[in-house]
Amino acid sequence: MSAATWQWLAQGDSVTRSTAAVMLLMSVLSWIVILYKLWFMARARRSVPRAMDAFWQMPDLPQARARVQALDTQGLVRPLADAVADTTAQVRGTAQTGSLGLSAGQGQRLMRQLRAALGASARQLQWGQTLLATIGTTAPFVGLLGTVWGIHHALGTLAGSGQVDIAQLAGPVGEALVMTAAGLAVALPAVLAYNLLGRAASTLEALLEGFAHDLQEQFGQNAH
Repeated sequence: MSAATWQWLAQGDSVTRSTAAVMLLMSVLSWIVILYKLWFMARARRSVPRAMDAFWQMPDLPQARARVQALDTQGLVRPLADAVADTTAQVRGTAQTGSLGLSAGQGQRLMRQLRAALGASARQLQWGQTLLATIGTTAPFVGLLGTVWGIHHALGTLAGSGQVDIAQLAGPVGEALVMTAAGLAVALPAVLAYNLLGRAASTLEALLEGFAHDLQEQFGQNAH
């Protein structure tokens, strides 16, 4: 912003300054989420396929689970491997049970565990998306509100100064329009990041769902 804009903000009322503070907060929050998720997704895109491949290369389930825990740096595949190991252990250690959950066969138990594990992984992948969508959709309107209120405040100030010409009007109105530009500047990165990161999250979710399906096919048979 120019020195004139800073002066305009300093001379503005509480609504003008509050609007500018809200947009600054939106920008800071969105960039924190964007940078964190870029780092998270970059690591996940490498670790998830590697952990899945390593799981099937191990000779038994305990070693496969341990290998996944070592390679899955973001904790996305680990819940699925834990679900298989825990379900298998429950079935082997259960003789007679008094609950519907434990009386089900191994396939039904595993399906429930895998569904819960997929939900946990999806929540990690979707973290921050709601915030980015909210900022992307509301920031332009917050900026527009600042512009409208700034013009209203400027016109009210100039109206009390007697005769007003276009030169006197152009400065305050132009400075108020900066709020609209600021709102767009806050919204655009949030919208772009939401779309790009959402696509990356969907790709990883599809990989995890395929892995869960393979686990269900491999370990979903009732133990004897």
